[in-house]
Amino acid sequence: MLPRLNRVTKPFSRAPIRIVHLGLGAFHRSHQAWYTQHAGDASEWGIASFTGRRPDAATVLAAQDGLFTVVERSDAGDSFEVIGSVVEAIDGADVGRFAELIAAPLTSVVTLTITEAAYRLGADGKLDANAPGVAADLAALTDRSRTPTTPLGRLVFGLASRRDADAGPLAVVCCDNLSHNGTVARNAVVGMAKAVDGGLAAWIDANVSFVSTSVDRITPRTTEADIDAVAAACGYRDDAPVVAEPFRNWVLSGDFPAGRPRWEDAGAVFVDEIEPYENRKLWLLNGAHSLLAYAGQLRGHKTVAEALADDSCREAVEAFWDEAAAHLHGEGLEIPAYRAALLERFGNSRIEHHLAQIAMDGTTKLRMRALPVLRAERAAGRSGEATARVIAAWTAYTAAGSGIQDPQAAGIASANLLEGRARIEALLSLIDADLAADRAVVDLVESLSITFDSASHLN
Repeated sequence: MLPRLNRVTKPFSRAPIRIVHLGLGAFHRSHQAWYTQHAGDASEWGIASFTGRRPDAATVLAAQDGLFTVVERSDAGDSFEVIGSVVEAIDGADVGRFAELIAAPLTSVVTLTITEAAYRLGADGKLDANAPGVAADLAALTDRSRTPTTPLGRLVFGLASRRDADAGPLAVVCCDNLSHNGTVARNAVVGMAKAVDGGLAAWIDANVSFVSTSVDRITPRTTEADIDAVAAACGYRDDAPVVAEPFRNWVLSGDFPAGRPRWEDAGAVFVDEIEPYENRKLWLLNGAHSLLAYAGQLRGHKTVAEALADDSCREAVEAFWDEAAAHLHGEGLEIPAYRAALLERFGNSRIEHHLAQIAMDGTTKLRMRALPVLRAERAAGRSGEATARVIAAWTAYTAAGSGIQDPQAAGIASANLLEGRARIEALLSLIDADLAADRAVVDLVESLSITFDSASHLN
């Protein structure tokens, strides 16, 4: 029997906890944990990572002393590296331990990968008090008789503990795929804090910086075959390896009042203006992913590589990129090279990035990935047809698929009881009210959705 991966079989010292992460999953481990291990001062920066929804990842990682293997996978083969920057893996339901660590004076950075939907913001960018879990968390934060259950509520609870401990300022670093994600995180956190304690909201404004980032590394779900491959190649049993493409990118903008790791030693880039980089990634990579997720599944494909190999899907992606690129401006963006690199990355057949995984939370994702481009195209006097096709693919997918995973799942189900134009209007209203009120856009999306309905392999 192979030995279990841990800090005895693979000796790794434990750096002191100075980073608390919320949203322990594969991407965090292939990205922020990888960058922290490769920082020049890695020995000073340990990460305590909390799960967001379920305890499973923490249970497995805790048994391995936080160690896991990153498998970099390309057509040239696999390479393997043990990552030891996560020094404590904890069930997110342990809100007491979370608050204790947030309140610790040594803690300097909080990083977040809690998914776009977890910020519980409405289309107006403000906290949605009616979103799932928000009302219960507001009550819990007000009377302190219960602990909050959402990632956002837990973060506000932790920051309240830091204020009470007079532990000083820190930085919150949002690593979710949202435009202006630092501002989104601030609006969500301060919005929830203000609803329960104006003094806490004022303290957060004065003491917590919110750093905006653009993050990029394709990290599919780990399979049993991946676990077996690590065992065969490395000679130990790792029940929590992470498979990722060789490419990685991290752009950050903001202040770190209590210090940060030297992530730039690992290739991270610090900039004054992050919006051009955010938009490049959100529109070109994430927007294309959403298009492939919906159109690809409707055409019977399961992975990004399969969908991209379909001429119909690839042509739709290229047309969408043409529209998006017209609104991407800034030095150093190198759009043609970025597009070429995306085609190569998407076509990596050894990275099985499943379309069903990308398709989740469409109402939130499309608001960030497609809507800004459509608005810009129409403001320029053009139809925005290629971008409208992204949204049309989603409307067709919601009708053809089953078990849609989305924060607006109930609204989607209600909309799909309607027919024709009324159905399209109802679906678009879940993304943006103005979108649903634009007759020309509704007509365009309805006409495009019909082409997907006729080609659907999900019916």
